[in-house]
Amino acid sequence: MSLEDVAKRARVSSATVSRVLNNLDVVKSSTRARVMKAVAELNYHPNLHARTLAGGQSRTLGIVVSNMENPFFFDVFQSLESDAHAHGYEVVAANTGYEPERLVSSIRLMMGRRVAGLAVIVSEMDAALKTELAEGDMPVVFYDVGAPGKKSTNIRVQYRKGIEKIVQYLHNLGHTRMAFVGHHAKLAPLDERKKAFLETVARYSPHLEITSEADADGPEGGRKAARQLLASGFTPSAIICVNDFTAIGVLRELRDQGLRVPQDVSVTGFDNIKLSEFCFPALTTVHIPRERIGHSVFESLVPNADGPTAPSREILIDPEFLVRDSTGVARES
Repeated sequence: MSLEDVAKRARVSSATVSRVLNNLDVVKSSTRARVMKAVAELNYHPNLHARTLAGGQSRTLGIVVSNMENPFFFDVFQSLESDAHAHGYEVVAANTGYEPERLVSSIRLMMGRRVAGLAVIVSEMDAALKTELAEGDMPVVFYDVGAPGKKSTNIRVQYRKGIEKIVQYLHNLGHTRMAFVGHHAKLAPLDERKKAFLETVARYSPHLEITSEADADGPEGGRKAARQLLASGFTPSAIICVNDFTAIGVLRELRDQGLRVPQDVSVTGFDNIKLSEFCFPALTTVHIPRERIGHSVFESLVPNADGPTAPSREILIDPEFLVRDSTGVARES
């Protein structure tokens, strides 16, 4: 089925069908309705890739994330997709699994598809690749990597403030033996949370005992890290997790080993994914507004109706600390 067949059925020109499919306002509503009826009757699907190659404007945005299984990334994607669909755009997503090689191939694929803009929401960004994208002509949004370029935006979460709030709260509850559970410790944005933990603890008291463990991102990784932590002989009164997705596994392992949360061990997360409210006990965490991030991504990638793409900028997000049931006063030694 071709565009010409739709034009014949709707009794209009091929150019008019094209205008309707591109959401241009120059077509009368009655004509638009007739064209869309013909599209539905003929089950016509336009070849968007061919249209782009022929010189039309791309209506596709790309997003590359580190771990789509982690609800944090999926929430950002959903928010971006919602805005995109409301404005006649589609979103193509790629998942890297924190592997730099897959990041490179995913970005090359997006560029080959001639996407109108690209969001790179990853922790494993290569500096050279970041520079190449930032200096190119395609609008790009980065997440916590480097400074914005001529057509790029950087969304930066002030993780240090979130970690400081957690440590201060736990210290005030009398916790003196704290552990940090992370994942992919060699990736800078993730390692930043661990560094913030170590530096904040050092400021509060030289007498605090601390340690750390790391495994994969997710409940199974959190479970393994908690198992390794407890097997080491260190008995924490509080465990600070790099994110909620990991904290879910930590809670499971503590429960399996007969430890009560928060009576025996307090646990905190980071991100405030929806699951954190429904854990048992509900997870004390730091809220990162994923919906706002998705909206900011769309606004940065898509040109305004009356002007150019949003200028280069940095968006700072100040996290909010949320106290729930997984933390309490430290048990006496």
